[in-house]
Amino acid sequence: MDLLHRTNTAHAKPMSTPLPPGCKLSLDMGAPLTDPTHYRATLRSLQYLSLTRPDVCFTVNKLSQLMHKPTYVHWKLVKRLLRYLLGTVNHCLLLHHHSPCSVHAFSDADWGGNMEDLSSTSAYVIYLGRNPISWSSKKQHTTACLSIEAEYKIVADTAAEISWVCSLLFELHFPVSHTPVIYCDNIGATQLSFNPVFHSRMKHVAIDFHFI
Repeated sequence: MDLLHRTNTAHAKPMSTPLPPGCKLSLDMGAPLTDPTHYRATLRSLQYLSLTRPDVCFTVNKLSQLMHKPTYVHWKLVKRLLRYLLGTVNHCLLLHHHSPCSVHAFSDADWGGNMEDLSSTSAYVIYLGRNPISWSSKKQHTTACLSIEAEYKIVADTAAEISWVCSLLFELHFPVSHTPVIYCDNIGATQLSFNPVFHSRMKHVAIDFHFI
């Protein structure tokens, strides 16, 4: 609420989504801001907010990539995100005391979604039972030639994070009761993880990804 009052959006019309559907962001959208200080300060506050609001991680990540050269269109999208927060100000992370001791995760990738360098944005959410405990949304450092490769990359990253989570739980004497599961919506990436025959077609990513 302090952020909404500071940006004069506390009495604006709420929005139902953080970004317009199908929105593609680029550096050339609109005229550059004459003073980007307010844009950058607001994004820094939103980055802090995303630590407890995974629903805005993707949008904050995208808008933060434009921080060095923001435009009036970008600022308009920031205000839309603030209006979304106004409509969901009571949303929060609900942590259940009675929850199964199992780990599962959901992963996804936006293949070639970056308009500047055609890189992909990947994201995951890891749950301990019914409780979300770890999440991430960031641009991939490698350029994927296929959507399968982008999806496979984030599945591998999710597997690495799950390994760390399970190791931490073991050190806390809180062992996981079931084998962790990763849910991926890409059939090709799922088959590539399951069937070693496909690996011969993906040797260029073998060293980085195949530990999955």
